[in-house]
Amino acid sequence: MTELENCMEQLIKVFHHYSVEDGDGKTLSKKELKKLMENELPTFLKTQKNPKIVEKILKDLDSNKDDKLDFEEFLPLVCGLSLACEKCYLLHEKKSKK
Repeated sequence: MTELENCMEQLIKVFHHYSVEDGDGKTLSKKELKKLMENELPTFLKTQKNPKIVEKILKDLDSNKDDKLDFEEFLPLVCGLSLACEKCYLLHEKKSKK
């Protein structure tokens, strides 16, 4: 597989690794999402000023309002964080060229 294909596979595996904890395997509960974020996105969580950020993220992304995130609802979180990280990357690159 290519590097991008491996990254996509890893993203899917990470999602499903955490989604099976409550026996469902297809969605992330608030508890599962929190654990995923604590383990996989600790830097993001540490920089947040809102102690209820996981609850806010779940509410914002949960399009069908079932208090869970399926993979499709989870992807905007990954995309949004990736876009923010890419902006930081570009700023760092710009500064290092000066």
